[in-house]
Amino acid sequence: MIGGQDRLMHVRVGCEFRYRAPAPTPTIWQVRPRPDGDHWLLSHTWSTTPPLPVSSYIDVYGNLCDRLMLVEGENLLRYDATVEVPSSYDHWDKDAPQRPIEELPNDALVYLLPSRFCLSDLLHDQAWDLFGAVEPGFARVQAVCDWVHGNVRFQAGASTPTTTAVDIWESRVGVCRDFTQLGLTFCRSLNIPARYVFGYLPDIGVNPAEGPMDFCAWFEAYLGDRWWTFDPRNNVPRTGRVLIGRGRDALDVAMATTYGGAVLETMEVWADEA
Repeated sequence: MIGGQDRLMHVRVGCEFRYRAPAPTPTIWQVRPRPDGDHWLLSHTWSTTPPLPVSSYIDVYGNLCDRLMLVEGENLLRYDATVEVPSSYDHWDKDAPQRPIEELPNDALVYLLPSRFCLSDLLHDQAWDLFGAVEPGFARVQAVCDWVHGNVRFQAGASTPTTTAVDIWESRVGVCRDFTQLGLTFCRSLNIPARYVFGYLPDIGVNPAEGPMDFCAWFEAYLGDRWWTFDPRNNVPRTGRVLIGRGRDALDVAMATTYGGAVLETMEVWADEA
């Protein structure tokens, strides 16, 4: 929630994709800020070259999705926006308790189940061996993040779109998507609802990461009576997050889904304080 004393700041976010398609190709996109995030959309442009008709809908998780048909040949898609966000850092409550399953709200229960990339049933024993002795609640989720942050090495290109949390448990190397999926898989194994979150994260108040800017992934865990942000890749409170989507894992919030042989040639992402 946004506190009354929060200063507001402007952040510019966006992305550009260049695809080459061998034939007309249906696609679905999730690159625009989610309507119910803690941000206010001030201005935005969503353009394609050549001009393509776009239709939009809200999916079952509340994410804003855009449908369009790529044409044969080269397609350029660009989204650019300025959003207003609170300047406060991620809110934490170290006393937030873990709720018994029978007391959880109905809409949190789906985030206890295994999903395609987050196979919590397969990492159940490992999670309890590592974290079963930690006090339930905030401390246990933070212990999960500390472990993932300290034991998984970040390396761009080390995983693929089909890499699972079990793969990362075995390889101990991946990108923010993989850190997030392993962390939330452990949480689900420990009976803590956890959902995958995807968005823009500017480098405000921190040293910029090496390499080009990219989309970012983190997760939310349900403790007490609300969802809390946890980020095992960075593992420190951050400011300026702009939410795009939530889901069971990365499959539910893919930035681009193509139904055909279109090839991604270039991608650029930006997220900076304006």
